[in-house]
Amino acid sequence: MYTAKLITHRGQKRIAVSFEKKKELIARFRKLDGAKWSSTLKVWHLPDKEEYRLKFKLPLEKRLSAETEQQIENFVKWLRSKRYSESTIKTYVDAIRVFLKFFSEKALYDIENNDIIIFNNEYILKNKLSASYQNQMVNAVKLFFQTVQNRKLNIEQIHRPKKPKTLPNVLSKEEIKVILEAHGNIKHRAMLSLIYACGLRRSELLNLKPTDIDSKRGILLIKQAKGKKDRIAPISEKIIELLRQYYKAYKPTVWLFEGQQKGEQYTAESLQSVLKQALQKSNIKKPVSLHWLRHSYATHLLESGTDLRFIQELLGHNSSKTTEIYTHVSTKSLQNIKSPFDDL
Repeated sequence: MYTAKLITHRGQKRIAVSFEKKKELIARFRKLDGAKWSSTLKVWHLPDKEEYRLKFKLPLEKRLSAETEQQIENFVKWLRSKRYSESTIKTYVDAIRVFLKFFSEKALYDIENNDIIIFNNEYILKNKLSASYQNQMVNAVKLFFQTVQNRKLNIEQIHRPKKPKTLPNVLSKEEIKVILEAHGNIKHRAMLSLIYACGLRRSELLNLKPTDIDSKRGILLIKQAKGKKDRIAPISEKIIELLRQYYKAYKPTVWLFEGQQKGEQYTAESLQSVLKQALQKSNIKKPVSLHWLRHSYATHLLESGTDLRFIQELLGHNSSKTTEIYTHVSTKSLQNIKSPFDDL
């Protein structure tokens, strides 16, 4: 037996299906396109598509009018003409679709400021969505009405939620060493090692090509990273030697790290799985993500005396304020502070 319902997962509607210990049903479900397991919600879920709603006997989603669909298409064209990344375009379009479907009974030209407040309360807060998603939604709505409808909603009058000030998660050098050495597979070890050794984002690692490594100059070229910027990072002889061993074993053709097929880019899901396996093998119970390796790289550089301005360049941050957050997690100065407790 199974129970299916609609949920809002990470800002998007999903179809969640819970099974009552039916291995055969779960095996069949996993073969469906887009099927994923949520460790947070403890359910399998699917993209919110009409075919899946029919399959699981859920109410069909409201459709947008042909005129509204055309407006969204015009919005996509405008974003592409301004050279927004495909990832940003998808995020904005998904957000504007959710917003417009919420007001599907209302004409586009009748939507006003107060509707955004209603949406925030009746959709975002009701579904316990994050402050960052709320800000993202406001940005998408603002841009859509400015560019496509040529009219302004007074977004500035709407209170944006304050972003929680969270500290980056940092691992000790000992923990990093255990994680990086957990895999016997040279490819898996090389991927995780390179992320930490150069402070890479996940997408930056996956987009690397063999020609991006300049071993003679000891430099890694990171092309068209976040914000469409190129940057370079120093790469040590130790990591170059590891990459040489990997290259001899796998001989990648197009991408530095390829999938099972030659020329096929390694997937983000597979890379996440590589880290998960390393954590299991090293018996680390913390909820470590790939980005923790980047945070640890920056913090360890700061603790070893590297100037904050250099770290900003190495990470590809636009603002020094983004990089300054690592000063709050560095223990170098804190260790020199003596607690008054010790004098008691």
